[in-house]
Amino acid sequence: MRQNRNGAGLLLMAAGMFLFSAVDTTAKFLTDEMHPFQIVWSRQLGLLAGALILIGAQGWSVLRTTHPRLQILRGGVASLSASLFILGVAHVPLADAVAISFVAPFMVTVMGALILREPVGLRRWIAITLGFVGALIVIRPGMGVVHPAAGFIVLAAFFFAIRQIVSRALSDTDRTATTIVYTAMISVLVLTVPMLFVWQTPTSDQLVLLVLMAVVAAAAEICVIKALEMAMAVVVAPVQYTLILWGTFYGFTVFGQLPDGWTWAGTALIVATGIYTLRREQIVKAQ
Repeated sequence: MRQNRNGAGLLLMAAGMFLFSAVDTTAKFLTDEMHPFQIVWSRQLGLLAGALILIGAQGWSVLRTTHPRLQILRGGVASLSASLFILGVAHVPLADAVAISFVAPFMVTVMGALILREPVGLRRWIAITLGFVGALIVIRPGMGVVHPAAGFIVLAAFFFAIRQIVSRALSDTDRTATTIVYTAMISVLVLTVPMLFVWQTPTSDQLVLLVLMAVVAAAAEICVIKALEMAMAVVVAPVQYTLILWGTFYGFTVFGQLPDGWTWAGTALIVATGIYTLRREQIVKAQ
């Protein structure tokens, strides 16, 4: 049944990536006048609204978890990852930031091997190494090409990878809805503290953008969740790499920024090895 719905899953995943790119673009636009902590907090309110809808639809049983500490940890690293990404994207071109964030799947594979003891063969280790080489081509450390804030993007990818590892640990016992609700509540709670120190009353235009960003972020989360429910992960996961296309589109149309040739070359290497890693991971799981 899931295989028969792969087409619908692909469309939903593609829609989710388009919407997430719109969210990132709005966040970057707002960083000119607002602190990243306030922007991320507002963004997570959209996820919290979705969580409240889940509670209303499924009842308080959705809060039942066998690993409350892991749920709290996931919410904490989710807020940290989102904050670091916005801190970085305030200074780094959108397409470059997206390309750098693509190292997260490689980090997940490495952490899966080291923490969860998942098998990783020689070919996947080679792919991981090439993926990191691609990231270095994009960042070009020490050459002064990319803003030092790119380091925030790398850290965001690192914490995003931790979030994914925690998700894998929770997937055997807790429902997806449960994880979403806890992540929403914990992340908003964690971000409220630093947000209070940087709060500024938004103008009417800023308020419209903040509300729109929160709503679109919630819609994007729902699209991705439904895509993974309807289709096989190995089919829809590569669609995540369309983020670079949307990042380039929004980066050019909104900010007048285009990636250079080296960024495209590094991104191509990251995407190629990333898709290969996803395929190999699915093959290993099927054996």
